[in-house]
Amino acid sequence: MAVYVYSITSKGHPVRLDGLTPVGGSGESLRTVTNGDLSAVVSDAPQDLRPRRRDVLAHQEVQERLMADGAVLPLRFGFTAPDEDAVRGVLEDRAEEFREQLKNLEGCAEYHLKVSWDEDSLLRRILDENDEVRRLNEEIRGGSASPDMPLVLGELISNEVQARQQALGAGIVEALRPFVRDDVATAPAGQDFLSVSFLVDDAKEEMFLATQLSLANQVGEECDFRLRGPLPPYSFV
Repeated sequence: MAVYVYSITSKGHPVRLDGLTPVGGSGESLRTVTNGDLSAVVSDAPQDLRPRRRDVLAHQEVQERLMADGAVLPLRFGFTAPDEDAVRGVLEDRAEEFREQLKNLEGCAEYHLKVSWDEDSLLRRILDENDEVRRLNEEIRGGSASPDMPLVLGELISNEVQARQQALGAGIVEALRPFVRDDVATAPAGQDFLSVSFLVDDAKEEMFLATQLSLANQVGEECDFRLRGPLPPYSFV
């Protein structure tokens, strides 16, 4: 029977799964499949696997329960294997890689930071601080600009917005790096100009959180900082 795979752990990792509901909500309860010094947490795979909210939450609850007792390699929602023997085969074939990853994640959790910059506030700042942008804007509003001037102004503003966002984003990441083992940037969406995951050492978590809060306060209300965590370290597996 096909199995749904949640996480990979060391064989000695505590597996406190009582009371948790498996993805799909039925079938055999959560269990482990072991090969050597590695284990995988699995359950029967539902036939109509889809990212329903209840199942995504069930998947996440398993990760959080395991993470509370030590390092795990969390698989993202939706991983299945043909049967338990296939899982054992992967544990055997990739044992060295999995051991190294578990070692790297020991004593860590993931935090994900997204930052956006209020568009009106940023444009006002550029108009106040960039003489060329201000001059072109005044010429256009006064009716003395050439027909192509709005296009030139638009390109100039776009370049300035990008440069300022990149500079601030780089500064935020650099300020937080002393408190993390690793970081992974992803393409920001919507109004965000920064989307980055940090692998934060438990011993430095307090300083990481304090520094993030300090950065948000320094930037002020113009920027919106949204920090999520601690999370299973999906971005680093």
